[in-house]
Amino acid sequence: MTLAKTLEGIREASAKRMPADRAAIMHRATEELRTSGIMDRVIKVGDKLPRFALPNAYGQEVRSADLLAKGPLVLTFFRGAW
Repeated sequence: MTLAKTLEGIREASAKRMPADRAAIMHRATEELRTSGIMDRVIKVGDKLPRFALPNAYGQEVRSADLLAKGPLVLTFFRGAW
């Protein structure tokens, strides 16, 4: 199964579970973000990231420069619970 098909399935399942009023709020907020021009300012594939320092899962500061000194860096984000 392709990623596109997998994502389509996730969207369809979500649409069935989500109340229409909440879906409308989510879709409106997404459209507002798109029309705000934010997509023109996000970091794109192949762009070089600025240096950063973020807390890890244990609250310890992790610096990108320290990690890059050890080799290539892959950055992922864990959304957590909202």
